This record gives sequence, C-alpha cells and structure tokens, in this order.
Amino acid sequence: QVQVVESGGGLVQAGGSLRLSCAASGSIFSIGAMGWYRQTPGKQRELVATIVSGGSTGYADSVKGRFTISRDNAKNTVYLQMNSLKPEDTGVYYCNVAVRSTPNTVARNYWGQGSQVTVSS
Repeated sequence: QVQVVESGGGLVQAGGSLRLSCAASGSIFSIGAMGWYRQTPGKQRELVATIVSGGSTGYADSVKGRFTISRDNAKNTVYLQMNSLKPEDTGVYYCNVAVRSTPNTVARNYWGQGSQVTVSS
C-alpha cells in the first residue's frame, strides 16, 4: 500500500509565490518519475512539470521560467516552487508518482489528493 499526501497551496495575489509538497510513503522499493498536474473547471488535467529519478526536468510552456520542480529522494518527496503566479495558474494541483513496491513489480502511478491554488488579480 502506498500513500501520497500533498501539502501547501492556498490563496495568493498575482505575482506572489507558493510551494507545494508531495510525500509518498508505504510499500516503496523505488520511485521513478514524479510530476505535478493541474486541473481547472471545464478543462482536462494538464501536465505542469515532471522530474525523473536522475533529476532531469520538464515543464509546460506556460510555466517555464516561473515554476521549479525538485525532489528529495531520501524523503520520497517532490516539490513545486511557483513564483510570479498569474490568475490563470488557478486550479487544483495533483502530484503523481511512479512507484515500484518490490524489485519484481512494475511501477504503478499514484495520485495525491489535490491542492487548491487560487491566484487573485
């Protein structure tokens, strides 16, 4: 059993910053890719940022230069530092982690519970 718990988020004015955290715990042998997605009303969940186990990162064009994804492998935790926030960044942010529970099993994706981020203009 794997649990994925998010923290952070909240309400901030445009131009402000927020930091999201996402910690995985439970039956973990290894963690591969970790990522953040965001969902807004009427739209599909979109990928915001990813980071693989080796540290390489990828970002949606809309957040490049403003958001930074990082991970602490010792803590099984991924972070999303969001700077220069805009009203269009408003949404529910979900983390996703690819976890192998044993050396002989394939990775399975687990989602966090979601964190509301609201950016006021």
